This record gives sequence, C-alpha cells and structure tokens, in this order.
Amino acid sequence: MTEPLDVATLQRRLAEFAAARNWQQYHTPKNLVAALSVEASELVEIFQWLTPEESQRVMDAPDSAHRVTDEVADVLAYLLQLCEVLAIDPLAALAAKIDRNESRFPAVGGG
Repeated sequence: MTEPLDVATLQRRLAEFAAARNWQQYHTPKNLVAALSVEASELVEIFQWLTPEESQRVMDAPDSAHRVTDEVADVLAYLLQLCEVLAIDPLAALAAKIDRNESRFPAVGGG
C-alpha cells in the first residue's frame, strides 16, 4: 500500500473490498452498527479481567498487542463504513463534538 493514509482513502478501500465480494447489500446502518458493537465487545474482552496496571502494559506482549491492534482496526473499519453509508464526515463530527464538550466542560485551573 503506497497511498497516503487518510479517512477518505481508507473508506474507499473498504468500499472497494466490500464491492469486490458483493457485500454492499449487507452494509446497512443496522448491520454496520451491530458489527461495530460486536468488534468493540471483542476489544473489551481483551481487557475484561486485567487489573488497571495490566491494562496499561497490554501492548508490551506481542500476542496481546497484536490482538488489540486487530480489534482496534476492526472497530475503526466498521465505524468508517457506517460513516460512509450515512454520509457523516467522521473528522468533522469529532471536531464539532470536541467544540461542544469544550463549552460544556470548561477547563479547570489557571490554564
């Protein structure tokens, strides 16, 4: 892969991957949200019984680091596909949410 990594490129690659397998018919918002939830749960499962200290070291072991990385990728893939189907710009949505949160939750202290 020599293309630069950006959201639009990744969304296009995901769409091309699905189209080549005739999977677009299954990529409804409902199905994508369900798949996103399943993948997020698989990420949770990795951390489920770890202590807080163990969870902070999860990337130190190659096997657990690989599992976490794969599940993060799965979560992001389904989220990007959902955004594509619903015509949501995920970066603009996040920027707007951060703006709202900055207004709702003012910084504490002297900055």
